Amino acid sequence: MTVTKKYRERIYIIKDIILTLSEYGQLNQTALFSFCGLNITKHKQILDNLEKNEMIQRIETVDGKRTITIFKVTHKGIDFCNEIIEPFEKLFPRSGRSNVENLE
Repeated sequence: MTVTKKYRERIYIIKDIILTLSEYGQLNQTALFSFCGLNITKHKQILDNLEKNEMIQRIETVDGKRTITIFKVTHKGIDFCNEIIEPFEKLFPRSGRSNVENLE
């Protein structure tokens, strides 16, 4: 018996990041990736792109020799989630089934 991993599309990873940050307010990078079920090495580019597009905010503080990176969602990120991702997910649900009957 083969075990297949469920593939998550990038748009849903973005939604998970934005919703997790809005739920918790702010999180460090490790906690954020853990709560979203992401791999830091594999998915860090998504976080960088969200910051570049001002959907999330990165705050770095130095504590002795450590640099602590905290992330917060911005109003632009919340608006993007509500206006773009939510309608997209209604048309293309994560399960892969279409909602054609809702369009008629």
